[in-house]
Amino acid sequence: MSTTYTVRDSATMLRRNLLHIRRYPSLSIMLVAQPILFLLLFVYVFGGTLGAGLPGHPGGGDRGDYLVFITPGILIMTVASVALGTAISTATDMTTGIISRFRTMNIARASVLTGHVLGAVLKTAFAVVIVTAFAFLLGFRSGASPLDWLGAVGLLVLIAFSLTWLTVGMGLAADSVETASNTPLFLVMLPFISSGFVPTDAMPVGLRQFAQHQPFTPMINTLRALVTGTPTDADLWLAIGWCALIALLGYLWSRRLFLRVPTK
Repeated sequence: MSTTYTVRDSATMLRRNLLHIRRYPSLSIMLVAQPILFLLLFVYVFGGTLGAGLPGHPGGGDRGDYLVFITPGILIMTVASVALGTAISTATDMTTGIISRFRTMNIARASVLTGHVLGAVLKTAFAVVIVTAFAFLLGFRSGASPLDWLGAVGLLVLIAFSLTWLTVGMGLAADSVETASNTPLFLVMLPFISSGFVPTDAMPVGLRQFAQHQPFTPMINTLRALVTGTPTDADLWLAIGWCALIALLGYLWSRRLFLRVPTK
């Protein structure tokens, strides 16, 4: 099938997924509400104490400093939450038999999964804009240049793309929607065991080693450096490498599972 038909069919599947978002706005609201609640909880309940222990602030930081520190981690959690929703929507298509039906139709096979991924990336963009605006409303201030912000947007899109391919595979592999809603939960929990909420140097040795070498830590460190206008150092390449690896493995896994779906 030609590239023209693949693009056309992918656009059709994207439109289908966007219509689902419009028809079920409660899911989109929950995807935005959860990160905002975490932001409020950590800034106003724990922010005063945790901010005082931030490194690089002589005499200790304050709640505003902690808001700047925590916002990148909250944005990564937002991306992970949307990816979790993609696993649920993919599993719903699997359990209702619509994917089996699509496989009998004269459409580009890649378009079915691509529609889910592109729809999730657009949903992520909406959620990230809302959460970022809320952070600024709370007092987040940045010295980043427009180029830094462009880099931050690109990084978030790359993370969303990679995590979405992974959760599409989880949705295809799940035997029920309930399973699909639980399997990707580790993606929302891992940012808690990273540099997202406290510096990894403050953790016990074993936990610190795990936090420093798991994928979300370089992603969060890079995003924090970009939105604050500080050097990204080696974390940038680690973040890109992790995203490329996750995206490749997620795509290959999803493609294999999709091709094994029986036609009806």
